[in-house]
Amino acid sequence: MVIEFSKYQGLGNDFILIDNRHAAEPIITPEQAIAICDRHFGIGGDGVIFALPGKASTDYSMRIYNSDGSEPEMCGNGIRCLAKFIADLEANTEVNKSYQIDTLAGLIVPKLENNAEVTVDMGEPELSAPKIPTTLAGIEGKVIAQPLEVADRTWLVTTVSMGNPHCITFVEDSVAIALEQIGPLFEHHPVFPQRTNTEFIEVVKPDYIKMRVWERGAGITLACGTGACASVVAGVLNNQCDRLCTVELPGGCLQINWSATDNRVYMTGPASEVFRGQYSL
Repeated sequence: MVIEFSKYQGLGNDFILIDNRHAAEPIITPEQAIAICDRHFGIGGDGVIFALPGKASTDYSMRIYNSDGSEPEMCGNGIRCLAKFIADLEANTEVNKSYQIDTLAGLIVPKLENNAEVTVDMGEPELSAPKIPTTLAGIEGKVIAQPLEVADRTWLVTTVSMGNPHCITFVEDSVAIALEQIGPLFEHHPVFPQRTNTEFIEVVKPDYIKMRVWERGAGITLACGTGACASVVAGVLNNQCDRLCTVELPGGCLQINWSATDNRVYMTGPASEVFRGQYSL
């Protein structure tokens, strides 16, 4: 079996995009996705994203397999790449063109700002602990600056869902965090029954923060869009940052706006094609 693919990246978070509009389910298996994502023996990527037919009133549907074969509900950088991929498939050059995309996290609406950037309406953040989900006990059902024991250290964590679970903690120096050791311990901590993404945030100033991330199912990545959104929400809840904030990730910067008007989170950042090709399974 030979598949055609396109490789896209958003701030170095790279994905293999597959035109799956002819079928309602992904045309490859999670096991095949693991092989394709291998950076030595495959194409290499943080995940495989499928552009599927839309449902009801939506234009398209999105599915994604992480590099470990797991399936997340959504991916912020990934949906920007998907929007750019769809526009390229349609040969669309219209500025401010938006798409209604069905995801496992619900309806997401990305808008093409120009040839390089996409703004995504990421929806409202979920703060209810059972819906994130986490078994951590918080005040009024929310986990904000609650202690969590990981690796013989007490961390103050805030949990947020942007359609997928995030655990955010604020640190003095994000570079000093040994992600490869501490990340898996957070991801697989028993208080997160569906595992979790974990963000380590260094506040530079109220409108500018630095973030390093351990992604559930992908490990260390150069960027995480939903994580950037969740981190700004957590920053506001902890009086650490403004609602309109630049988030610096190892791969570059995202602009995040948690609107006080409609409670929705808006993410703006780049997405671009790297190359196209064929792959034999």
